[in-house]
Amino acid sequence: MYHPFSVTETTKTAWTILKKNFITIIVYSFISFLLLSILGIITEYLISPEAFWGKMAVSFIMIFIQAYTTLGLYKLIFTVIDSEYYEFEFRQVLPAFKGIVSYLVVVFFIAFLITTFHFLMVRLNDYPNIQTLLENIAAIFTLYIALRVMFFITFIVDDQSGAIESIRQSFQLTKGYFFKVLIMLGIILLFIALPAALSQYDGFGFISIAIIFTYPFVNIILAVTYRKLVYSHLDVDDDIAETN
Repeated sequence: MYHPFSVTETTKTAWTILKKNFITIIVYSFISFLLLSILGIITEYLISPEAFWGKMAVSFIMIFIQAYTTLGLYKLIFTVIDSEYYEFEFRQVLPAFKGIVSYLVVVFFIAFLITTFHFLMVRLNDYPNIQTLLENIAAIFTLYIALRVMFFITFIVDDQSGAIESIRQSFQLTKGYFFKVLIMLGIILLFIALPAALSQYDGFGFISIAIIFTYPFVNIILAVTYRKLVYSHLDVDDDIAETN
């Protein structure tokens, strides 16, 4: 290939993009974190446990805002990449309603599959050997599927794809790049899991605040990986390399 995919180059490019647009991306992440935290406080402390519909309403709003801010972050990432040499307007980073619906369809479908599998495992409590075997098979299968569909959100944002189309496109994009994508997923999980693990021993909450910085970075890595895989499949040089 003219410009083969490189794990090292992809990670370096993601870091460069974060450094160049640090204030913009961190401010957006902080506002998103603040909104979700406020809704969490409302749900936990201001709405009584008996107020079922109130909790449901706030939970639905939280899910919608989470989807909106997540897609908005990817929209912002792609915008700062594509608008490196000219100014962009705020409206350019607002996600489309169709994209939010597509994202939620995929997320709820995945949640349905996980819930269904959980109920199946509960029914097999009396058969521990079968249960263990199925759990091991499910773990391997889940990792494989996670690797193949991990770019559905980037297609929803960058290509305005629907729910099913974005999953199909992600499968096509990762074809032939399984182990390199596995390495990128490992890097992403490291930046997510390490702060989460350290936060258990952080009495002052400094590590929790650090997530505001690591969260956008892992999403930048995912977005850059997606773009570089697209260019590799097209067998052309990529413009993202200009940021190195």
